[in-house]
Amino acid sequence: MNIRHLTFRLLQVYVAVVRSGSISQAANQLHLTQPTVSLQIKRLTEAVGDQLLELREGRYQPTFIGKELFNAAQDALTRFDDFDNFLDDAARGHKGHFSIGIVTTAKYVLPRLLSPYAKQFPSVDVTLNIGNRSNVLQRFDNQQDDLYVFSHPPTGDHVVSGRFLRNPLVLIAPKDHWAANQKTVHFSELINERFLMREPGSATRMMFENFLRDNNLQLRNTLQIESNEAIRLSVETGLGLAVISEHTLAQVNANIATVAVEGFPLLSHWYLVRQGDRRLPISAQQFIEFMNLHLSEWVEEKYVRNELNELLR
Repeated sequence: MNIRHLTFRLLQVYVAVVRSGSISQAANQLHLTQPTVSLQIKRLTEAVGDQLLELREGRYQPTFIGKELFNAAQDALTRFDDFDNFLDDAARGHKGHFSIGIVTTAKYVLPRLLSPYAKQFPSVDVTLNIGNRSNVLQRFDNQQDDLYVFSHPPTGDHVVSGRFLRNPLVLIAPKDHWAANQKTVHFSELINERFLMREPGSATRMMFENFLRDNNLQLRNTLQIESNEAIRLSVETGLGLAVISEHTLAQVNANIATVAVEGFPLLSHWYLVRQGDRRLPISAQQFIEFMNLHLSEWVEEKYVRNELNELLR
């Protein structure tokens, strides 16, 4: 058999004839004429090189060879029916894959947003790549992910971004610290305290350093720690004070207090970001639309700042 002579149409016609047992019924089902169906069966028989059908008791039934072809044809057509359904689902964003590069602090936020999406679209695979700001900026420059989450997005004509959540930065101290129970504290009263700082390049550190510079303040005792969890635990044990995203404190039963410092919280936002010259997968577009519709259901209203339509233009 020369398999190159086989076509999907020939197989569709053959399967229809075997299932109905009739040339005329197969023609009606396929919206073809009877001579056309007969010609297709003849071409298929010639391609296989053996008799495929025989007339028994008024019905066309497959021969020994024809049964095997019928099984193979059904397998192939069913597989491509499945593929057609897959294409339809993919076109509507119900199947597929996309990846998101997020800075470390965003890991306290994004899983809460992805969870309801994943429940509604279980056939979409999402990959999270987590790193510090420097690492995620490098991933952005190399176009390694489809979407990114920054609190300070990169700049340039190729950057498309939209705010979606407020990201207040608060000053934390141990609960037994003298400033913890004060109604208001001026930052100058804390200038001699040890401050636990994120690594250079961290958006949280950038915001804090901007605050210090704007207020002509300079810290005298700092300790660098490259982990929000380690900073939080270190504050709890009395190692120092820290400025940290309020989101990192959610649902944490720790020996930590938020200090009411003048000028705090420092207000920043989370941005969803994409490359303007990179085509988004349909599933990623759907995730943005899903966030647009349901963001206020997932997080407290006070945090919502939804400008994600920018990413869909």
